[in-house]
Amino acid sequence: MQDAKILIVDDEVSISQMLVTILKKEQFTYIDTASTAAEALARCRSKKYDLILLDVMLPDRTGFEICPLIRETTDAPIFFLTARSTDLDKLSGFALGADDYITKPFNPLEVVARVKAHLKRKSGFSSEQPSTFYEFGPLSVNTLAGAVKVKGKPVDLPAQVYQLLIFFCQHPNQLFSKNQLYEQVWGEAFLGEDNTVMVHIRKLREKIEEHPSKPEFIVTVRGLGYKFVPKESVR
Repeated sequence: MQDAKILIVDDEVSISQMLVTILKKEQFTYIDTASTAAEALARCRSKKYDLILLDVMLPDRTGFEICPLIRETTDAPIFFLTARSTDLDKLSGFALGADDYITKPFNPLEVVARVKAHLKRKSGFSSEQPSTFYEFGPLSVNTLAGAVKVKGKPVDLPAQVYQLLIFFCQHPNQLFSKNQLYEQVWGEAFLGEDNTVMVHIRKLREKIEEHPSKPEFIVTVRGLGYKFVPKESVR
């Protein structure tokens, strides 16, 4: 994944350099930058990128204008980076072919987390045959039988809460934002403020945590998202 070629398109040099710095710290080595739409299009037509971070407000043309042109040259994930945060702007971005929409100011660690998640999916990282049985301390999950037990006692979970638990079991110790969880578990793009993920996280904690208000399995990483912390390894 660290061999991925990434293009950052932003006319604010400070933002471009910040993203370059943090991506390099994560061992990404092939990173190009562009400060205009014309330069971005030229780079995309001459080189194959694995992911593109695209600002909307560029000096010559908008990111909205050139996104469809870039999409003609590549199927790489395109992330919009922009201060335009209305629901209409986000819907427009996705309609134009973007894969993600990140509003400024943003947490650079969240950007990196989203970059990694998209690259893993694109590379088929998650296509390995998943386990059918998981056991983490008092929690056990049998996906073939659709059965969940805590301390040996069956636990009934609503369908979507169950799917959320399975996703966590398949990705232990990985941090996911609300947006990523919504996209992965619900299969839809996250288009704004929505408490769906938080509500389902709460329901899941009530079912599997000994003390839901002090969770040990599903921990909150403030400002970033949620992480499933297993007590034992997957069998």
